[in-house]
Amino acid sequence: MNVTRWIVVMVLAISVSGCVLTKVVTVPMRVVGAVVSVVPVVGNALDESIETVADAVDDIPL
Repeated sequence: MNVTRWIVVMVLAISVSGCVLTKVVTVPMRVVGAVVSVVPVVGNALDESIETVADAVDDIPL
């Protein structure tokens, strides 16, 4: 049973395209950026920084 589970995991990992993989990483970053943007003084600057990094991760060619 472990071998079939391992094979299924490997097939799913191979079939996941780069776009889906980067979205899995960047969506939580963007959510944190949206939450941080509520902080009165530094929120918008932090949100812009997080968005810049998330955009850079989206641009990684996978």
